[in-house]
Amino acid sequence: MRARLLFLLRTYVVTVLLFMVAKVVFMLCNSSGHGVTAADYVQVIGHGLTLDLSTALYILIIPFFVALMSVWVRVPQWVLRIYFGVVAVALALAFVADTSLYAFWGFKLDASCLQYLEQPEGMTQSVSRGYLLLRLLAIIIVAIGVFMAYTFRRRKPRRYNRSPRRRYLPAAIAETVFYVLMVPLMVIGIRGGVHESTTNIGQAYFSQNQFLNHAAVNPVFSFLYSLSHQMGDTTGYDFFDEATCEQLIANVYTTESLLTDTLLTTPRPDIVVILMESAGEAFASAMPHLQQLKQEGINFSRCYANSWRTDRGTVCALSGYPSFPTLSVMKMPEKSRTLPALAHTLQAEGYQTSYLYGGDINFTNMRSYLISTGWEHLTSMDDFTASERRSAQWGVRDDITFAVLFREITGEPGKSGKSGKAGGSGKAGKTGKTGKSGKPGKSGKTGESGLSGEPGQHHLWGFSTLSSHEPWDVPLRRHPDAMLNAFAYLDDCLGTFVDSLRKSPRWDNLLIVLTADHGINYQHIDQSRPLEKNHIPMLWIGGAVRAPRTIDVLCNQSDLCATLLGQMAMPHADFTFSRDVLSATYSYPTAVHNYHNAQWIADSTGHVLYDFDAHRYLVNQSADSVRLLQVSKAILQTTLTNLKQR
Repeated sequence: MRARLLFLLRTYVVTVLLFMVAKVVFMLCNSSGHGVTAADYVQVIGHGLTLDLSTALYILIIPFFVALMSVWVRVPQWVLRIYFGVVAVALALAFVADTSLYAFWGFKLDASCLQYLEQPEGMTQSVSRGYLLLRLLAIIIVAIGVFMAYTFRRRKPRRYNRSPRRRYLPAAIAETVFYVLMVPLMVIGIRGGVHESTTNIGQAYFSQNQFLNHAAVNPVFSFLYSLSHQMGDTTGYDFFDEATCEQLIANVYTTESLLTDTLLTTPRPDIVVILMESAGEAFASAMPHLQQLKQEGINFSRCYANSWRTDRGTVCALSGYPSFPTLSVMKMPEKSRTLPALAHTLQAEGYQTSYLYGGDINFTNMRSYLISTGWEHLTSMDDFTASERRSAQWGVRDDITFAVLFREITGEPGKSGKSGKAGGSGKAGKTGKTGKSGKPGKSGKTGESGLSGEPGQHHLWGFSTLSSHEPWDVPLRRHPDAMLNAFAYLDDCLGTFVDSLRKSPRWDNLLIVLTADHGINYQHIDQSRPLEKNHIPMLWIGGAVRAPRTIDVLCNQSDLCATLLGQMAMPHADFTFSRDVLSATYSYPTAVHNYHNAQWIADSTGHVLYDFDAHRYLVNQSADSVRLLQVSKAILQTTLTNLKQR
């Protein structure tokens, strides 16, 4: 048993070490122009370790089962030699391709490289034959080296694979039981733990220097992950020819802002975007503070969620990008990193950016999306004390995270424990520790500068709440209905937060944008009643608001980016699917929502909900349903085409 376990341990350790060496070689070959320091090598290896450990378990699966079989029968040595030969070639291909292609692609090895196998002439046209021959030689050398690393022995190995003699039967049974018990642990290791999130590329991201993030990502994992998150066959959504499609949506997406007035007192306010978990207008009765704030700010009274999930809704709100019936763009890093983003645009204008989420920020690849789209400082569940992390099922309770957000905005004491470890540790943004005393700690950027900031420095803060989510475990008992009770708690937290900010010097130049990531089913309100379920708030409040106003125009949460940037007189042509709903160019107001394989659309004629699997209307309340369905299909076809081309 000892020999078998040492063999498995050695195989696992060798695999992890190979991944580490590959990272160093990758950085040495591609670091030019990226400002890499010696300390960055350590950071990259440390932050990529979790992906390496998980990926190494995949490679250990076959040796593990060979070791298990060898308890009872003799397994020839050549079986493992063939396996390690295959692994060596696969790793060599991955390491060399990843290191070589990065200079051309600027991102990690993924499944998109497979398209070149179908048309290899594309490679020969891009690089010289000498270049290809050198890479082929490198693959051979690396494969030999990897194979030797797996099979090298300083002495003849013990014959661990012989079946036991009869007198050792109890020991064989005990060893077999041990291996069986190890299987769940390996599954947990591959999965990345027992939390809601599974192992994903985003957990290796730690820096605003994207090269370092890419270097930390395991190329084998990146390839396998992208392979399992492909768009798949979307030909079922090719409804029209290109000309017809363009004609149908000619007035739907307009990117130009033509304004006659402004809603803000300043073109450069400090901005807070708060995505309230599941807070559809169906819960308005439980949120009196929010209803009062609507009387004080700019209320977009006919705003609708694009999707039904947080990962989709977050991308819609922060990137002004549409959602899709069967795809999550956030889970596709090779796509999400190409999106326009409010944070990127404001960052280019000198804004500092930070994002706060009290849950697992690795869930649905959220970390990589946020960092890739310009959020410099991230504070998440891991940056709080153990007791705070256990304050709710999904992570840190909203009253705690609202207090941290207040402290980050104002620099005044908050009530939280640890908040925002940083740059060097990779937890993105050293916001400092508040501890029990609630005093703010050292502030800093993904490295050095503060979140509450220096005078004259503009800021964008993002914040996702989480307590208004099942199992509705909140420290409030106001309603017998658990869901209403949770939204009442969120409303209380929001009211306290806004009241406190009013007393802060930050208030006069502050714009707070309140909206929801999506709506949810409640009692009789479900997907069969899209007008009620998908209706969400979008409210602008703060000292930067010129006067209260109701904007009674049909729109989506994805229109936030263009509308806000239009008010700030900033260009937003790259936000192709985000409309400035205050512009004179917004001549055809529409709202779209999709889920699973269905899409809902509303305009001035009414609304329809269509199931693409059943090929029938689920809701048809439009005076011109045939045309409206055609527009809906054209929107889906156009947006999917855009996503495929990214």
